[in-house]
Amino acid sequence: MKSPATTLSLLSTVATMATSSWIDEDTPEALRTTKSLVDGSTYHLVMSDEFNVPDRTFTDGHDPTWTALDKSDDDYSASGGGSLHFYNSSMVSTTPDGMLTIQSILEDTSWTHLDLVKKEQVTKTTHFKSGMIQSWNKFCFTGGIIEVDVILPGEPDIGGLWPAMWLLGNLGRATYEASTNNLWPWSYDKCDRKKQDSQSISACNKANHFGLNKEQGRGATEIDILELMA
Repeated sequence: MKSPATTLSLLSTVATMATSSWIDEDTPEALRTTKSLVDGSTYHLVMSDEFNVPDRTFTDGHDPTWTALDKSDDDYSASGGGSLHFYNSSMVSTTPDGMLTIQSILEDTSWTHLDLVKKEQVTKTTHFKSGMIQSWNKFCFTGGIIEVDVILPGEPDIGGLWPAMWLLGNLGRATYEASTNNLWPWSYDKCDRKKQDSQSISACNKANHFGLNKEQGRGATEIDILELMA
C-alpha cells in the first residue's frame, strides 16, 4: 500500500524570510504567496519541498530536511492497543515521476527491548512495515499557514490504515514516548496548581533551566493537519 504526496509548503507573514534557502527552487512563483482566509493578510513562502527529485532517500543522515524512522512505534491507545507495524526508512522514497511515497507492506520485524513493567529484555515481532518522515530538530517554526498536497492510501471500505500529517512541538519527538512525558498533547501558560503535575514546564515554575523563561508554560503540543482512520 502506497501513500504519495506531491508538495509541502509553509507560509509566514514575515516577508523578509521569503528568500530562505528552505524554499524549493522548483516551487512556482505564483505559489509563493497566499492570502489568509481569516483576515486577508498576505503570507510569504518560507519553506517548501516539491519532492520532485527521483530516488531521494530519507534514512537518518541522508537528507537535510527530513528523517525517516527506523524504530518501533511504541504508541498505545487508552484501551491498551498498540501499533501493528515497525517503521523502516526504506518504506519512504521519491518516485521517478516526482512524488514522495510512503509504503506499508506485510513483512515481519523482530527486535529486543526493555519491558518497563517486567523490568527485563523481551523480544517483540510485528508483521507489517511502514514509514514515518519527520523534520524534528531540522526545520522548526512558530506560526503560519501549511499547505500539503497528498493522495491518501487504501480503499474506503477496508480498515486498518491510519494516514496522518501533523505537527508536534520540538520539545518532544514523535514515537519517542519518554520525550513527551508531561509535555504532550497540550501547553498552558497560566499557573494552575491542579494541572501543574501534568506539564513539566508550566507557569508555576519560578525558575527554569536550559535557557527557558521562568513562569512560562511550554509543551510538545500536537496539531493535526489531517488524521484519518480506515
